[in-house]
Amino acid sequence: MKRVQYQSTRDKTQKVSSSQAILQGLSAEGGLFVPEQLPKLSEPMLECMIGQDYIQRAQTILEGFLTDFSPEEIESCLKGAYHVQKFSGSQIAPLARLGENAYLLELWHGPTCAFKDMALQLLPRLMTVAAQKSGDGKEIVILVATSGDTGKAALEGFCDVPGIRIVVFYPEEGVSPLQKLQMATQEGENVFVAAIHGNFDDAQSGVKKLFCDPQTIQMLQKQNRVFSSANSINWGRLLPQIVYYVSAYCDLVRDEQIALGDPINVCVPTGNFGNILAAYYAKQMGLPIRKLICASNKNNVLTDFIQTGVYDRNRPFYATTSPSMDILISSN
Repeated sequence: MKRVQYQSTRDKTQKVSSSQAILQGLSAEGGLFVPEQLPKLSEPMLECMIGQDYIQRAQTILEGFLTDFSPEEIESCLKGAYHVQKFSGSQIAPLARLGENAYLLELWHGPTCAFKDMALQLLPRLMTVAAQKSGDGKEIVILVATSGDTGKAALEGFCDVPGIRIVVFYPEEGVSPLQKLQMATQEGENVFVAAIHGNFDDAQSGVKKLFCDPQTIQMLQKQNRVFSSANSINWGRLLPQIVYYVSAYCDLVRDEQIALGDPINVCVPTGNFGNILAAYYAKQMGLPIRKLICASNKNNVLTDFIQTGVYDRNRPFYATTSPSMDILISSN
């Protein structure tokens, strides 16, 4: 199989392996690592996946992207992430029928009941394998900005993982009381939580500045440490999210709700644009998706951008009842 390389969105000459992309999170100049080319999902491949379970489908997709991981390493990561003790039910991401031609993809069956569990139970395992491949022995410091659910899911996923520390930054007044309690009460020797004055965009901008700050990077190097990310700017976060769109389509065919090859529409509540971007990647790979519908709350910078072609972040920021979508500067 041809090795898939990853390039920075800000410097296409900078190319790294999948394990390096997962370890670094962001490129040196602040760009996102994306695959040079996407593996294709042919109709015969989809037909084969219809009879498979979630982990088997994930194995097929991840092998196409993580070409410097062995099949055995990928399988071990998947079985550890989607273990029955962590996810309620063997389906992992089941579909519920809402009405005629309308279905809900249930992504809340993980340990923190947030859809971020789908990726953040797998990412720590992928990162551990990637660190072993690098062989440099450096401790990884994960920086996370959260508008709510990413924080607890990341803390839970990385809790007591050897060789990794995680620091989560959240807006003091920008998360729900339950989310704040979830983060503040997280157990673990390697987990740290800090509230900031400002909103999620301020937290995310601050994290990105730390990633690219020469003095901070030099200090870490002296301590034999290196930064990485667990936000959707990290390819290791996005990749697991591609899987559940493919799996949902296969379930629809298996349950005879559609025929193989029939196109579907996908509607995604969107804040940082990571989740819907994963659906876009699935479409580009060959999954029969007709339309991607970007749903927003009052902070509708993305829907305005799609409708007008102009990304205007100079607008009021609203604190809503869906704080995880209260974002004006979307990274993806």
